Amino acid sequence: MRSLLLALAVATPLAAQQIDSVRAGLARPTLEAPRDSLAPPISPRRAFLYSFLLPGAGQARLDRQVAGGFFFAVEIAAITFAHRSAEDLRIARSFAGDSMPLRYRIDATSGLAQLDANGLPIVDAWSTPRYTADWVRTRKLHYEDWVAVIVFNHLFAGADAFVAAQLWDLPGKVAIRQTPFGPLLQASFSFR
Repeated sequence: MRSLLLALAVATPLAAQQIDSVRAGLARPTLEAPRDSLAPPISPRRAFLYSFLLPGAGQARLDRQVAGGFFFAVEIAAITFAHRSAEDLRIARSFAGDSMPLRYRIDATSGLAQLDANGLPIVDAWSTPRYTADWVRTRKLHYEDWVAVIVFNHLFAGADAFVAAQLWDLPGKVAIRQTPFGPLLQASFSFR
């Protein structure tokens, strides 16, 4: 028991001890392996998942703010237009087949509208309904198109983030140069 207390007393640092002045400014070594500077900040799978769930999130993690902002803006616009198209479809379905009376049957002697057995005016001509079956079908197609844009944006943003993470260590320069024959797109890549 005495040897255990002695070992604990010797192993714990005492308040009067001070750090060696040569090593005072140095940080203690960590057990973690150093991070590879050529590795992307997130894995390609994770980049795909982030951008698939929220377009632009994977690009933002890969320091591609312009591309991420573009995918996010497309997502917001597509959701807004899909919501608007869904509202138009709801209105078209609720008013499908509705029509309004154009003229009432008029009594020639009195000049007043003729009434039926219930006391309601008799309609002589009806207007054609604005919301026909074709109108409803068109509104439904508009809504489906915007939903397709949302799905495509999720898939394309995920694929873009996946490829960007795969090509993280490939530096490249792209430029457009004017030649006597017209503009020339020039790309150069250096392989390590």
